[in-house]
Amino acid sequence: MTLKILSWNVNGYRAALKKGFGPFLLGSGADILGLQEVKASPAQLTPKDTDFAGYKAAWNSAERPGYSGVAAFYRNAPRAAVNGFGIERFDREGRVITLEYKDFYLLNVYFPNGGQGPERLAYKLEFYGAFLEHIEKLRAAGKAVIFCGDVNTAHHEIDLARPKENVENSGFMPVERAWLDKITGLGWVDTFRAFHPEPGQYSWWDYKTRARERNVGWRIDYFFINKEKASLIKDAFILPDVQGSDHCPVGITLG
Repeated sequence: MTLKILSWNVNGYRAALKKGFGPFLLGSGADILGLQEVKASPAQLTPKDTDFAGYKAAWNSAERPGYSGVAAFYRNAPRAAVNGFGIERFDREGRVITLEYKDFYLLNVYFPNGGQGPERLAYKLEFYGAFLEHIEKLRAAGKAVIFCGDVNTAHHEIDLARPKENVENSGFMPVERAWLDKITGLGWVDTFRAFHPEPGQYSWWDYKTRARERNVGWRIDYFFINKEKASLIKDAFILPDVQGSDHCPVGITLG
């Protein structure tokens, strides 16, 4: 049995609904879809906004209205759905949902953006460090550990169209990329690069400059898996033709 798992920063769930989210989900074939930056809570939505045939949903909304937040839609109910990872100053921003299944953990994560100044960059790096400790603990339990979402950093020069122009900008600063170096050094596999070494593959484009039309983008949305379970990944892909956000969905086939 194979599973299709997708991840998408929708840049506002209510906005995505108006741009065809429902038909996308129902036609996607996804067994699980993790969403980031939903900017909404179930209390702000009607049943028709969240009821899609064959799917149930879990939500982790930020305390601050209209900000951050993650959600997950799934066909088969997990053994558990857990919000956050036990550190209050991170958990209040609604950035993590963990779905536990028999053979794997799936963490759907909206990592912080470090672009709003030194304080937020420090917060982002602290989140990175705490998250790594958390997934290493999960890894020790022996299951596959998969984390997906908007990491808000492009790892290598191949992962953005204009690396030299952005080396001092948050999202491609050496101090941010060093965390991804550490992740891969510890044996976490960037699933997309395992299948697709070619350039020109991005998942986010700036709205203001209409960068998507020119494919001047960044690959900042990822699926990682612990290397001892990497053989479970049968494919990894990006869906750049899917509109509705400044990000596009990314995904894996798990089998």
